[in-house]
Amino acid sequence: MEGIEKITAKIAQDAQAEIDRLMAETEEKVRAVRANAEHQAQQEANEIVEKGRMAAAERLERLSSAAQMERRKLELASKQEVLGEAFDLALEKLCALPEKEYIALLTRLALEASTSGREQIIFSQKDRNTVGKQVVMAANDALIKDRAPGLPDEVAKSRVGTLMDKLIHNTTAIVTGAGLTLSEQTRDIRGGFIMVDGDVEINCAFETLVRLQREKMEKQVADTLFQ
Repeated sequence: MEGIEKITAKIAQDAQAEIDRLMAETEEKVRAVRANAEHQAQQEANEIVEKGRMAAAERLERLSSAAQMERRKLELASKQEVLGEAFDLALEKLCALPEKEYIALLTRLALEASTSGREQIIFSQKDRNTVGKQVVMAANDALIKDRAPGLPDEVAKSRVGTLMDKLIHNTTAIVTGAGLTLSEQTRDIRGGFIMVDGDVEINCAFETLVRLQREKMEKQVADTLFQ
């Protein structure tokens, strides 16, 4: 019996040794798998963090570009608003000129716009009632003087010279056809006038003149305002 017990004990001892060996190997494999898993997880985590950082950087760049574009749009809109106010102020000042200066300006515009000397001039209702006749008369007088022969100063200053001058001007008006007329029509304009010759209209309304000047001078004015 003692021999059997020894054999049994030996078998049990060997079995336990094998079990211990297998357990150790298993534990080693588990540690290796765990270490590999931890390394893989850390690597994936690092990749996720890097991708997130890159995505955040790209988004920040897009937002920055969008913000710069919006800023430029706002700046441009602000500049356009300031320019508009500048030209609106110019229009206001033109319309608010003292009557004498206003008549002189309209007369000069009429002389520059007239080609036949027989055009009709259309004003706003307000200007037709206040300065229309004076502008037409002043423009006609200038047209006649431009086309009529002049008298010597010593004659022109005399009473006879005055009568002769008047006669010459009246005759010249008839012969040359110099006769701008005040139209019965009116237009809804701020200032200036519309000159009509048949089917042809020349727009000398202040709104139009200021707009045309803005198209020509906007860059120059902008450089002055925003330098």
